[in-house]
Amino acid sequence: MATGDLAGQAVFTAARLTLRPLQLSDTALLELHAGDERIARMTTSIPHPLPPGAAADFVERSLAAGRSEDVWAMDGRSAGLPELVGVIGLERMERGQSELGYWVARPFWNAGIASEAVASIIAANPHSSRTLFASVFQDNPASAQVLARAGFEYLSDAETFSVARGSIVATWTYLRKLA
Repeated sequence: MATGDLAGQAVFTAARLTLRPLQLSDTALLELHAGDERIARMTTSIPHPLPPGAAADFVERSLAAGRSEDVWAMDGRSAGLPELVGVIGLERMERGQSELGYWVARPFWNAGIASEAVASIIAANPHSSRTLFASVFQDNPASAQVLARAGFEYLSDAETFSVARGSIVATWTYLRKLA
């Protein structure tokens, strides 16, 4: 459910989360969690080790007026959880499509946090997308299950580069029609 607008992005609430734009005060928790090799290795773009200033730069890019991706903090304070338990984003693509990406901090794995955030983004559809795409590394079946539970359908196998791994990694690609 949308509850407002910050930095040109809607704010959404879910049972245990508020999805809100990142803010500079998130930098320390971003450094802590994104700096965890287990997180970085499951993403395409987070380097490991995380360079100094990378988290602050990410926050600034996520708030830039000309951004192509909207990024939300998974804020758990309403449920007694930390201010930042993960990040979820939607990158604009052509023809009414967006690509979904997310990560959840290690202490909150297997707690339904990603499923809750993904369901909230789908329900809100902030880009008014007709189709959402997502991909996960094939050695991350938990993320594949999050997408399947959210109604994403398997599309194909592919490969992409992981900065943290410094190599090409096999992926599964998914899509979800919204309209």
